[in-house]
Amino acid sequence: MNRQQKWVLTNFALVILITAAAVLGMIELKNWVNRSEATRAMEQLQKAVMEYRGKNGSVPPESYVDGIIKTFAGEPRLGNLNYRARWITIDSPPETILAYVNKDYHSFFSHPGVIVLQYDGRIEWMDKASFDKLLSPQQTRMELEMTPQDRF
Repeated sequence: MNRQQKWVLTNFALVILITAAAVLGMIELKNWVNRSEATRAMEQLQKAVMEYRGKNGSVPPESYVDGIIKTFAGEPRLGNLNYRARWITIDSPPETILAYVNKDYHSFFSHPGVIVLQYDGRIEWMDKASFDKLLSPQQTRMELEMTPQDRF
């Protein structure tokens, strides 16, 4: 192989590597944007729920949440929201899960997890194992029977 052929192959390999890195970077950026927009929508839900609780003394019903969530910025990226108000009582502990949404990212740096809104208003990103560990003791048999099993 002569010098010019080596130069062409080297440049070709460099372009391929740069392109692959750019594609992976764009996938990660997309996942980051989707996660931050979903979290932003969950923060808007948190504000609406806390405002409703302040006025009415209880969490809003699912029909109320279904109506207001469509007005939130980032709502399309929120996805399938699971709202658990019917299973929560006034004396539920602060760490009780009020709402959650599964975010199933598949890439090198972004991993699947759940955005969780807790009864006290905290919003957290949890991996699936931590989420299941927190949710399982909170669920009654009736909730398990009425909730679709394809949560993830």
